[in-house]
Amino acid sequence: MLTDATHDPDLRSWVESANAPGCPTPIQNLPYARFRPAGSEEHWRVGVAIGDQILDLAAAAHHAPWGDGVEELLAPLARGNLMAFMALGRPAWRAARSVLSTALAADSVQGPFLELCLVPLAEAEFTLPCRIGDYTDFYAGIHHARSVGSLFRPDNALLPNYRWVPIGYHGRASSVIVEGGPVRRPMGQIKGDGEVPLFGPTRRLDYELELGVWIGAGNALGQPVGIEAAEDVLFGITPLNDWSARDIQAWEYQPLGPFLAKSFATSVSPWIVTFEALAPFRRPQRRAEGDPPPLPYLDCPFNREHGALDIRLEVWLQSERMRAADLAPVRLSHSNALDAYWTAAQFVAHHTSNGCNLNVGDLLGTGTLSGPGAGQGGSLLELTRGGRESITLPTGERRTFLEDGDTVVMQAWCEAPGATRIGLGAVSGTIVPAA
Repeated sequence: MLTDATHDPDLRSWVESANAPGCPTPIQNLPYARFRPAGSEEHWRVGVAIGDQILDLAAAAHHAPWGDGVEELLAPLARGNLMAFMALGRPAWRAARSVLSTALAADSVQGPFLELCLVPLAEAEFTLPCRIGDYTDFYAGIHHARSVGSLFRPDNALLPNYRWVPIGYHGRASSVIVEGGPVRRPMGQIKGDGEVPLFGPTRRLDYELELGVWIGAGNALGQPVGIEAAEDVLFGITPLNDWSARDIQAWEYQPLGPFLAKSFATSVSPWIVTFEALAPFRRPQRRAEGDPPPLPYLDCPFNREHGALDIRLEVWLQSERMRAADLAPVRLSHSNALDAYWTAAQFVAHHTSNGCNLNVGDLLGTGTLSGPGAGQGGSLLELTRGGRESITLPTGERRTFLEDGDTVVMQAWCEAPGATRIGLGAVSGTIVPAA
């Protein structure tokens, strides 16, 4: 069974805010992040979100009574080393979730001790969950691929390899930043009217609505991870915004694909929601009737029945003038990760099929997760049809692509009958002028 006692919708916490209807971090969630008190110079520590609080796992390991073996299990987390905990593998991840769920449940033995280990979410600042060694961005959103393809190749929108290969490119891990940070408008080469290209700030700055998949226990070089074992290296999920400079991209991507148009910034939420927490929202992989089945190395019964994730996604935008007028952000689009053509396990199986080694803390982007309908484009490129149709904001401003001062906010959550709604957090960023 995918679910266990930690997913019980009747489970309640002694942290009262976690029991409020619609709370994104109930006891059924328990996402991890690295944090410290805001404005301090203290060491980063690992915490688990519960209601409007963070359980400081360094303090929790020290102050609360635990059973045999629990202190050793929590030791990497107590040291603030989420990466070392991720390296322990799925049995340890499940055990820690069970321990923390029991400790945070109403009337737990540890409750009176752990009350001293809570930090208000509003009083914390965050950093990246761990050091990211490598970042690969896939292209799993078939509706995005088809929409973008139709803009540039109306007679051949979806390339023939799309339904066979989980396409991806190697991104730049050094420019992955935690949400909320400013995003500087990048400079680059842009095709001009003549033979000589221009060099200057991008005029077509865009976002891409994605999810990030965090790799836990990796694989040795030369040792592929089969599709049946791929789930064992998947640690968790986070919202991700792969910022894109469309005019720079259009000039540089032939013949080798994205480069400077993508490497200037990728924003992620500081919170990692574990695959254990997502168990109630696993769904069968969806393929359109008539599409070919995946090749055998990308196919197995578990992936067919449970490989997809029912995660709801939204994009919101607020301009500088909207903030000055105290106007709330407006929703630009909504979609669902169920529309992804490839699953996280298929990412792993394909990525390692040639013997490539994935390491603990590697990040895999899903690619833009658009839906099939109007208002479901995961980028401005789609919503404005390549800049030909503008979006009108409450201030009367019009947008085809992002302007300086614009703030983009992406949100993700899961809800389903018989399960407790959980949030995956948000990822935001504000555009600042080019240097």
